[in-house]
Amino acid sequence: MAAAICVAASLSGGALAADNASGLGNQTCLSCHDGQKGKLEVAGTDDEKRALYTVEPAAFAKSVHAEMECVNCHLEINDSGPNHKKTLGETRPDCVQCHQKLKGAAAQVKVASERRWMRTVGQSIETYQTSHHAKPSSDDPEKPNASCNDCHNVHSFNVPPSGTPERTEWHLGISDICGTCHDYHLETWAESVHGREVKEKHNPKAADCADCHTSHNVKRTSSSAVKLAITESCGNCHDDAYDSYRATYHGKITTLGYAHTAKCFDCHSSHDIEPSSDPVSKMHMDNRLESCQECHSGKKDIPLATAGFVSFSPHGNASDFDTYPQIWVANKIMIQLLLGTFGFFWLHTLLWFYREYKERKARQSQPHVKMEGLPELPAKFRGKHFQRFSRTWRIAHLLFALSLMTLTLTGIPLFYPQSPWAQPLMTLLNGPQTAGLVHRVAAVVFAGVFFWHLFYMVIKIGRDWKNFKIFGPNSMVPGPQDLKDIVAMFKWFFGKAPRPVFDRWTYWEKFDYWAPFWGVTIIGVSGILMWFPHIAAKFLPGWVFNVAAIFHSEEAFLAVVFLFTVHFFNNHFRPDKFPLDRVMFTGTFTLEELMHEHPLQYKRLLESGELEKHLVDAPSTAMVKGSTVLGFTLIVIGLTLLTLVGIGFFTS
Repeated sequence: MAAAICVAASLSGGALAADNASGLGNQTCLSCHDGQKGKLEVAGTDDEKRALYTVEPAAFAKSVHAEMECVNCHLEINDSGPNHKKTLGETRPDCVQCHQKLKGAAAQVKVASERRWMRTVGQSIETYQTSHHAKPSSDDPEKPNASCNDCHNVHSFNVPPSGTPERTEWHLGISDICGTCHDYHLETWAESVHGREVKEKHNPKAADCADCHTSHNVKRTSSSAVKLAITESCGNCHDDAYDSYRATYHGKITTLGYAHTAKCFDCHSSHDIEPSSDPVSKMHMDNRLESCQECHSGKKDIPLATAGFVSFSPHGNASDFDTYPQIWVANKIMIQLLLGTFGFFWLHTLLWFYREYKERKARQSQPHVKMEGLPELPAKFRGKHFQRFSRTWRIAHLLFALSLMTLTLTGIPLFYPQSPWAQPLMTLLNGPQTAGLVHRVAAVVFAGVFFWHLFYMVIKIGRDWKNFKIFGPNSMVPGPQDLKDIVAMFKWFFGKAPRPVFDRWTYWEKFDYWAPFWGVTIIGVSGILMWFPHIAAKFLPGWVFNVAAIFHSEEAFLAVVFLFTVHFFNNHFRPDKFPLDRVMFTGTFTLEELMHEHPLQYKRLLESGELEKHLVDAPSTAMVKGSTVLGFTLIVIGLTLLTLVGIGFFTS
């Protein structure tokens, strides 16, 4: 500490020598303040006597201030007489001002350890000045709630070296220092599992006051920032439990910076924490429902928690089959579904791109749309467009797309709450409550379009049931021909056969059609369970919510990534469609496109004389421009959402 002494001496300057010369050295001060002369009293406030402040010489000699003179801090003292005459303009000792000066002076010292030490002290002062302790006391506004001396006792303060028994003993005594003011909290904490570890087992790793509330930046626990900080502090020791907590809805909202959902201390209590196996614990199975009902109370539009809440696993782990078998199985099912779907279709996409690129490159001087072997297009049909989708289907597709994108936008902050874009996006959405409301409205729209479609198809097929062929060319039901087409397509990918020809619906279009059936089922059912947990928990065990969360999020991930990669490629990004296929926006395409994309349908309709029924005039210029703008807008939104998901996937 030699450098610190030099810095301190330089700050006090010649005053130190003058004070020693006037007889105000430490020996003089301790002759009265050492407590060896019996009980000395001096005049206090309101004409009442008070005991003279005592400094224990042995403790002072071991303190960090041992080589300083008393009057270096007590600048207001200028004599050694009773009650001391005070120097005008000088205030009582101020640790903050002194150490700020030392910090500035230490910056000029070449000893690195001194600079680090003083910088640490300076940082502690800065955080203290914004803390609750530094604010004026309600009892005496002239004093702070807690000064440096209240916690550190400047006449004996010293931090023993790390790794020594003395350092351990010093650390174990921190809670007692806090307890001098917060005696009730100390008593409660001392009887808890944390307190017993510290007081009875002398475990320095157990949580004490400073571990949760910090040493200098102590704030009121009613503020959201402090609640979030304390929750994060729990994770410093209970890292596995904290990670599993952050995987739940409660934890994701907390990670996003909002404090209105359950945090560690809401469930486990704060100062009187006990293991969940203890009958007095809030998380003991006999007490858990009552604890859940503290938040899920039936008030403020939050339904009352019901019986199934008790068996919910707030720390469920998908890697622990023995403890959480349902969660493990659900996770494995979704992983296999993701790997199987993406493995097949991404390979399909890459091979398709490669083969079509190679063929286009080989015939650059030839028309890309080939019509060899098909009946010649009658002259009267030239210039006409083929009506592939009606206005009703186009509106349904647009509503489906917009609602799905809205669901993605409002759902991904919860899926990737640790991603760098998550908090700004949730702020933009006006918080979880608003985002949740918008998410549910979009879900209702999405489900409404889906069920309207089912109702429409049932009526349409029912009216013409006799002529409906389940594996016919107009049916979306996958059949044997689709399997043959898949094999033929892969032969084309590898250059072993020509590209296969298709009728009205291709096998990848049928997959796009049927995917929402299982997607809506999985996402919809799991979403309803989580939307109305109080009803579901009346009849189902709590682990169902853990499984529902896995199914909901992973199936949503599958849908989003599939749509904005495979679906976009199949319909917009493959070489003969790039950069945009307008058919779903205009509803029509040219007969040449029909002959190229669906030659079997063209041939069948032409030979049966039904082709003319489906022909319409080409869309207007305004319709084409509007469709182009709408199409590109949806593609940009989709790719932006895909980018956010990608960033979240690789950073979380």
